[in-house]
Amino acid sequence: MNFHFTPVQIIWTLTFAAHLVLLVVLLGRDRLRRFRWFTISIALVALRLIASRLLFNRLPQLTLGEIFVVLADVSVIVSMLVLLELARRAFGSARRRLSMAWILAFLIIGGIVVGTWGHWPAWKTLTPMTTMVFLNLLQLFAQKGGLLVDVLTVLLGILMVSIGSHYRAGWRTHMQRIMIGLSTASLATLAVQIIWQIIAKTAKPHSMAEYEHIVNLRENLFNANSVVYLAVMIWWIACLWIDEPGGAETVEVLVPLGPGDPSLEAPAHADPPHRIEDAQQ
Repeated sequence: MNFHFTPVQIIWTLTFAAHLVLLVVLLGRDRLRRFRWFTISIALVALRLIASRLLFNRLPQLTLGEIFVVLADVSVIVSMLVLLELARRAFGSARRRLSMAWILAFLIIGGIVVGTWGHWPAWKTLTPMTTMVFLNLLQLFAQKGGLLVDVLTVLLGILMVSIGSHYRAGWRTHMQRIMIGLSTASLATLAVQIIWQIIAKTAKPHSMAEYEHIVNLRENLFNANSVVYLAVMIWWIACLWIDEPGGAETVEVLVPLGPGDPSLEAPAHADPPHRIEDAQQ
């Protein structure tokens, strides 16, 4: 039987189905309470996937571009909130000065990468402010913001894998496993961008056949990136379906470290005596 499915269509279908299954796991296993922004990010990606199929070639190009640029900007903001959510839960008990040092170091590294990687438009092209200029600014925010998110994700993933077990993000915790998935996806995205930039700068096609070979290579690279992301989705589904060690989700309790000073509070754990599992979906 010949179904005439292209690799892109197959990957899209499997990826969208994986997002729906992951949302069922997050809601059915009561992970939403702990990972609210992560759940929102998964729902947002699913929305972008279905919108790309339903709206493509059915709306004017300008309107379609406006919709997806805005969705990309929202995704950048939500992704940053996901990193803050995971970092807070993993390293909430760390000393304030140490946390600020990590944040400052990450932002410096991320800023250097964003500032030196890729093209920045000339200032004169951004004035006067018109509709197209505004859309270009939104697109620039999505590109540079996405790059910053990828860099920060890889850095936070390395930090969590390295010292997470000394805080609240050991290997078998949901936090570290979510972070491993995010870091893997971001690392694959950065690798594909680096490889494609090298190919684009060095390749000099002398015939149409060579040009088509380069285009096919680009498509294969992005398909490989999509396959990595699909594998990450399957990893999340399996990890988040299984409870963390101990058979019960931990509950955060704020323990004051100093009398009358709310800034000297650090989260600790208290296991509830009983836990009623939600019905498995």
